[in-house]
Amino acid sequence: MTRRDLLTSAAALAGTAALQAQPASPKLKIAIFSKHLQFLQGADLAKAAKDTGAEAIDLTVREGGHVEPARVKQDLPPLVKLLHDAGLDTPMVTAGILDATTPFAADILGTLNDLGIKYYRWGGFKWEKNKPIQQQLDELRPRVAALAALNAKYQATAMYHTHSGVGQVGASIWDLHEILKGQDPNLVSVNYDIGHATIEGGLGGWIESFRITGQHLKGIAVKDFIWQKNAKGVWVEAWQPLGTGMVKFPQFFDMVRTSGFNGPLQLHFEYPLGGAENGKAKDLTMSPTDILAAMKRDTTALHNLLAAAKLA
Repeated sequence: MTRRDLLTSAAALAGTAALQAQPASPKLKIAIFSKHLQFLQGADLAKAAKDTGAEAIDLTVREGGHVEPARVKQDLPPLVKLLHDAGLDTPMVTAGILDATTPFAADILGTLNDLGIKYYRWGGFKWEKNKPIQQQLDELRPRVAALAALNAKYQATAMYHTHSGVGQVGASIWDLHEILKGQDPNLVSVNYDIGHATIEGGLGGWIESFRITGQHLKGIAVKDFIWQKNAKGVWVEAWQPLGTGMVKFPQFFDMVRTSGFNGPLQLHFEYPLGGAENGKAKDLTMSPTDILAAMKRDTTALHNLLAAAKLA
């Protein structure tokens, strides 16, 4: 073998080793948000979620949800078992927890720990108009630290959900960066909603707000929208079926893959859906068959986006 052959072989081996050393892209499972199936309970809920093509479910454990906080110890375990028996994972719940003083917070976290559910969605802080932002940031940090301490006791990760809108803490996401700075991301973190983030920063703001989450990125929520004028001629956001709006999903999921994200991925249905978009349990104006068909269409679209980004 010549010196050139040896060098060529060595380079090929090095290239192969480098490829083998690269971590494989995480394969993400779609968790359907149970708010939109509030009109179904028990076995019907499990069947409907499974029929959409989702692999998991994000359960509402809050007032008016599938599980009431006051009954979390009694009602959540059998529901989770039923969902698991139907082949659905339960990686997280959406809880009505604002901070460590929220009623039944310890009951919820203790039950999640017993069931092996690590993640829950948390949030809802509002900015006060007549108080400096910096002062409010300083006041929020100890509240978040107290919640982190409670989470440590129950081995739970709280994911602050990012909404859009005036007065919403977390809308810019940079404010969350300041609030969470120095906190253990395994205790308090971010649930990044790409729909709301695009509303707040449609050109490039959403890109930087995604990047700034860093290690605190533990959950992602997916929805789509467009801007349109309402009856008064005012421009407002209008939620749309997945892939028909303004969110740049191919670019976003490429960034998700590069980030190494491997947390709960939640699919929301906020566009007009006969009342299901608002979590109504009765007085629906669409048939359940049509509602579930729309959900299945979006779930399929998300599966395709994940596959294109090598995340499925």
